[in-house]
Amino acid sequence: MTKKPEKIWTGNVRDAALTILMAVEKQQAYSNLLLHQTIEKYTIEDKDRALLTELTYGTLQYKMTLDFYLQPFIKGKLDDWVLQLLRLSLYQIHYLSRIPDHAAVNEAVNIAKRRGHKGISGAVNGILRSILREGVRSTEEIKDEVERLSIETSHPLWMVKRFVSEYGYETTAIMLRENNEPPVTTLRVNLFKRTVEQVLHLMTQEGYVVAQSEVIPECIYLYNSQAAKTTAFQKGFVTIQDESSMIPAYALQVEPGMTVLDMCSAPGGKTTHIAEKMKNSGKLIAMDIHQHKLKLVKENAERLGFSFIETVEMDGRKATEVYPEQSFDRILVDAPCSGLGVMKRKPDIKYTKNEKDFASLKPIQLNLLDEAYKLLKQDGLLVYSTCTVDRDENEGTAKLFLEAHPDMQLQPFPDVIKGIKVQEQEGMLQLFPQDLRSDGFFVSVFRKAEGNLERLEARH
Repeated sequence: MTKKPEKIWTGNVRDAALTILMAVEKQQAYSNLLLHQTIEKYTIEDKDRALLTELTYGTLQYKMTLDFYLQPFIKGKLDDWVLQLLRLSLYQIHYLSRIPDHAAVNEAVNIAKRRGHKGISGAVNGILRSILREGVRSTEEIKDEVERLSIETSHPLWMVKRFVSEYGYETTAIMLRENNEPPVTTLRVNLFKRTVEQVLHLMTQEGYVVAQSEVIPECIYLYNSQAAKTTAFQKGFVTIQDESSMIPAYALQVEPGMTVLDMCSAPGGKTTHIAEKMKNSGKLIAMDIHQHKLKLVKENAERLGFSFIETVEMDGRKATEVYPEQSFDRILVDAPCSGLGVMKRKPDIKYTKNEKDFASLKPIQLNLLDEAYKLLKQDGLLVYSTCTVDRDENEGTAKLFLEAHPDMQLQPFPDVIKGIKVQEQEGMLQLFPQDLRSDGFFVSVFRKAEGNLERLEARH
């Protein structure tokens, strides 16, 4: 092995990014979780944190493209960390015009010297300088358009083929390119404490660049800071939440005094949105299978000022063991899913998922819905949502659920949702990342029809 024992290069942004990339590749660790840890470990200064995020996410987002560009210049086998360093450096050269080429090369050579030996630093220098001289090859060499799209947008070929078969080439191409765009921080104003106007005024006064969404009224965009540092966040006037995931609380159409179940609630963004619409009145159960995640729900609720949320550690598929049938006016099933809608924020998902994952998810989704069905009162509403763009997980699961429960009927969405995009099918909304420049998301809403079940049973 050529690698020396790891030495932390305190304050060095590129070395820190390399550490994250290696952990993602080797341990399948999540880049978003590693970022904060690495900032502390490397004592990265505030002014360099945005660059660290950009280098990490950008290199991950374009990994397959970078490998395509690097391939002609690499002779023989390289250690994994050296390949990661070359990807990181080429990302800066090819995609970041504000970083001078010579700076990217010099930094790479210095890192190679520290982590390896003179031979490795010489190889890194040689490869990168060859690329600067000759330029990278064109993706036009790839004749098959789906294969080319896979390489250009750095999404695995199986995934691109799946999306093309579900939504066509054009929609898929726009979606995959959008996945590689940097996400905007979106905040949800806590209307239980402050109005949107009050929060916008406060944040503008403090020097933050903010704007109100034209789609979800309580959604605001933050362009120039970390949300958790703002006074508005610390005082519970806002919470961090993707705009598309604000839709389920609208679809549920809750009212104060209702009894509501959020079956897979952690980390609590949707739960607290529901609580806000219930005006802290009624009964709201936040259920989740993981105790450590429920802690986040409690912390969120406390910061935002909601005292009536009851957290319950439980597998939603066994909820009828604790709650009588027909206990709830409204139920949200934000089900475990493949997460293919959040690749903009978590680019490593692209490379860790495989097609076998879908087979294991469908039974879980249907079992949760079946249990929710039993717990839902007559005339109650059930919302099924996911953060994926996979048609089979979304429409496919919803249709199977309807077949199994003929008394469940798809319901029209409230006006705020109808304004987002035209639904292909009433009561089902598939959002792509390009629709709101946010996460891909699916929402469907069902009503348990009163009297229909008795009539159906009488027929048989």
